[in-house]
Amino acid sequence: MGTSSESAANPVYSVVGDRYVFLTTGEETAGACCVVEVRVPPGGGPPPHVHRREDELFYVVEGEFEFLVAGESVRLSAGGSLFGRREVPHTFKNVGPGPGKLIIAVTPAGLERFFMEVGTRLDGPEADPIPPTPNDFERLLRAAPAYGLEIPAGG
Repeated sequence: MGTSSESAANPVYSVVGDRYVFLTTGEETAGACCVVEVRVPPGGGPPPHVHRREDELFYVVEGEFEFLVAGESVRLSAGGSLFGRREVPHTFKNVGPGPGKLIIAVTPAGLERFFMEVGTRLDGPEADPIPPTPNDFERLLRAAPAYGLEIPAGG
C-alpha cells in the first residue's frame, strides 16, 4: 500500500536560514526515502559536505542553483535535476536574484532526523526561516557525524 501526506500536516523547520518542508519521511516509507521541499534565499545553500549513507536527487522547482559535485560545477534552473551519489563531495548555492525552491529526495531515509535535530520547528509551510547564527552552524557540525555526514573544516 502507498502512503500519502497532507501539506498542512507536514513538519516545517528552519535549518541554517533555509525553510525545509518534509513532504515524506522515513517513518511513512518504512525507511525507504524522505522527500523535502527546501526554500533557499539568494546566496544560500549548505557548506560542502559528503553523505556516507544516502544518495540525493535534486529537482529545481524555482530559481537558479549552482551545484558543485566532485569539483565540477553544474548550473540548473527550474525543471533541472541532478543526482548526487553518496561518498561524493557536493554543495549547492542559490545564484538567482530571489528565493529558490528545490525538491530533494533522499534514499534511504534518515537524513530528515538530522535536519529536525539541528533546525528549529516553524508554524507552517509559509513561515519565514530564521536567519542563521554561529550557534546554528556549531550545532550542525556537532550533530553531523552521528548521521554519517562529513563537513570538511572551513566548509
